[in-house]
Amino acid sequence: MSLVFESGYFAFGFYAALNALIMLVLGILVVRARVATRTDIGDGGLPEMAGPLRAHGNNTEYVPMALLLLWALASPLGGSIWLIHGVGGTLTVGRILHAIGLSKSTGPTTFRLAGIVLTWISFIIGIVGVFYLILFAQTLTPVS
Repeated sequence: MSLVFESGYFAFGFYAALNALIMLVLGILVVRARVATRTDIGDGGLPEMAGPLRAHGNNTEYVPMALLLLWALASPLGGSIWLIHGVGGTLTVGRILHAIGLSKSTGPTTFRLAGIVLTWISFIIGIVGVFYLILFAQTLTPVS
């Protein structure tokens, strides 16, 4: 079986790389929209710039903290591999769905709603998991 399903650190690396790829694709879509609309900076007052800019911006707002939660779970806190995949998988699918939703319309879409709900679920799982491991796990040896 792959180390992604055996090691918290490998699982963390897997989700960090996947979400970096999503960020790169969203950045490329912003550049593509800038070239198509000849917009050097900002949105240039053009509605067609809003979707790519917000998809990239929203991803940039959520992913770093989610990756910190994943790192905390994969660290000596010793989160279960399934807990790490629960956070990483819901985050990654949520970010993809949200980006698809914003690429279709800047208004409400089912994909956009599903994406943000999955992203929030990943945060809730990660937050509860980290607090649980910090407050109730008895197997940890504090590092001085």
